[in-house]
Amino acid sequence: MKKIIILVFTFISFLTFGQAIKSKFKMVGDIQVYRIDKDNILVFSSGMTIDADGAPHAYHSDENKGLDYLANGGHSGNWWALVTDNKKNDGNPLIQSASDPAPGFYISKTSLEDKTKRYEDPNRYVNSETIPYIALPSNLSNNLKLGDIVLVVNKANNKKYFAIYADWGPKNKLGEGSMYLAKQLGINSSPKNGGTNSSIFYILIEKSGNGKILSDSEIQEIGKRKLTESEISELIK
Repeated sequence: MKKIIILVFTFISFLTFGQAIKSKFKMVGDIQVYRIDKDNILVFSSGMTIDADGAPHAYHSDENKGLDYLANGGHSGNWWALVTDNKKNDGNPLIQSASDPAPGFYISKTSLEDKTKRYEDPNRYVNSETIPYIALPSNLSNNLKLGDIVLVVNKANNKKYFAIYADWGPKNKLGEGSMYLAKQLGINSSPKNGGTNSSIFYILIEKSGNGKILSDSEIQEIGKRKLTESEISELIK
């Protein structure tokens, strides 16, 4: 199989990770994404901006109260990160009631959702404050779906943590993670002024999830079954 791959890559630039071949897969903005020839793995290096989407306290009409700036949730006519009264981006944003987790705040959504819960229920979405997740372009790979598992490594301090692919981001941007994930990696987790510009390595495991929201402990358990420590060491060399 590897001989066939090498022949195919005669005209394609490739490097090796131990015994695994790392080939150029796709450019997203100015970031090169690579494919590993085993286990349906994609990898890339970038920084990390902080995604507050899904957190009950993410957005508020008062910028001083919201975890993130309202402009990052959209604007009139296109509220891409907020739940609206017509269930479309051009609707009017809904505000949490007294019985919701954060009364007075807008209801922030993520692309991955629990469809057993009501559309306007804040708990339908993946909470950035409590769940490790990343955002990726929806068209990055046909084999990478919402709910798949990823490993994120902070090479600046060698901390690593498994996360779930829970949100769609801009088509030309990579490197976006939840507040909770940033904390686990020792990164400033503020959506307004946190994040880091470099040293973050992402390992994306295609076909590794079930398309459902998972708890932090479930994400860590599945991740450890998908990647051994020796495999991780090989990938991040």
